[in-house]
Amino acid sequence: MSGLPRQFWWLWTSTLVNRLGGFVVTFLALYLTVDRGFSASYAGLVASLYGLGGSIASVVGGVLADRVGRRATMLVAQLGTAAVTALLGFVTHPVAIAVVAGLVGVTSNASRPALQAMLADLVPPKDRVRAFALNYWAINIGFGVSAGVAGLIAAQGYVWLFLGDALMTLLCAIVVFLKVKETLPDADTVPEVDEEPAGLGQVLRDQRFMALVGLTFLLGTVGQQGATTLSVDMGRSGFTASQYGLVIGLNGLLVVLLQIPVTRMMTGRSPASLLAAGALLMGWGFGLTAFAGTVGFYALTVTVWTLGEIVHAPASMAIVSDLAPARARGRYQGMFSLSWSAASFVGPLAGGFALDRWGGEAAWGACAVVGTVTAAGYWALLRTRGPVKAVESDTVEALEAVAREEVPMPASGPAPASPAAVRSSR
Repeated sequence: MSGLPRQFWWLWTSTLVNRLGGFVVTFLALYLTVDRGFSASYAGLVASLYGLGGSIASVVGGVLADRVGRRATMLVAQLGTAAVTALLGFVTHPVAIAVVAGLVGVTSNASRPALQAMLADLVPPKDRVRAFALNYWAINIGFGVSAGVAGLIAAQGYVWLFLGDALMTLLCAIVVFLKVKETLPDADTVPEVDEEPAGLGQVLRDQRFMALVGLTFLLGTVGQQGATTLSVDMGRSGFTASQYGLVIGLNGLLVVLLQIPVTRMMTGRSPASLLAAGALLMGWGFGLTAFAGTVGFYALTVTVWTLGEIVHAPASMAIVSDLAPARARGRYQGMFSLSWSAASFVGPLAGGFALDRWGGEAAWGACAVVGTVTAAGYWALLRTRGPVKAVESDTVEALEAVAREEVPMPASGPAPASPAAVRSSR
């Protein structure tokens, strides 16, 4: 943890504060179906609109971060998120709820490109993997804690979830306003580029890569069921918001604890086998939910698909970096990220519709089928490629650096955190 700029730790703190209050997205489907009495299909629609807003924000937020500045974009997005999140807790009309949820998706995701750009501005290339790993660690610590605490807050009234989320987002904005300075380079400091980088058309014409994007989109629709269909299914089965919070919070906890040892075991194995194994674990982990009838069994299913997430994430990052030409890596990574954003729009809709139309057994069975098909596709697409070495080795070293407590943080930064690894993110 040594050697990183002091401003990085303030950004790290703002991320942790923000994620500690990330109550609404996790419990939105449960709130709509149990507290408001809407159908699973409507809850899926609202969650999809949130995902659609996030897809739009990923592009708009990146443009604003480069044009008006990282800090300004973050502040406007965070203040906007606090306002519309609080509003979401008080609107009651179905159309109003859907519109405001879409706005929450836009504002809450608009700050991510700015944050990532600011981290890259602050941290030298040799330390960026470590810095992003630490920031991702903060995200998952916050997710695990907020998921467990939110269930207890919801028991006192769902409106407190929205107000608590808004308050924590406001505190995040205050940290950025007081402690974070603008890092957007001046135009005079940017070196001239003689050759234009490869355009988006090149990415779209790369059939192998676009097939990878399509397969990842399919798997992403399965992964979205943890925050939407799972909560509705547990609510219909008579489980409380607190029980759902503890079950889904296990996802973040397991990633924090297991990412380092699992990543070490994966080093040197072929990307085809890793992606296929991750897809099978995710698909069949969700598929097992069809047989769940107790909190313990639901926890078991979360454990299985979380292991798949842990296996899939570093392998997918490595193969995308391997497939992308050096001067088009940003576009390749952007298109790959879009597969997850599109899945966050389609996944909740498909899950809610399947649950309403055919029931839980069919919905969870479909997850198992999609996971199996995706695994077969990964294997067929990538089986001729060799092991993933460089990227995974770097990832292991970065994650081990995160877990060690060899050097204290700067005096003005947050207190040292306990050893942990990093979650892969959606």
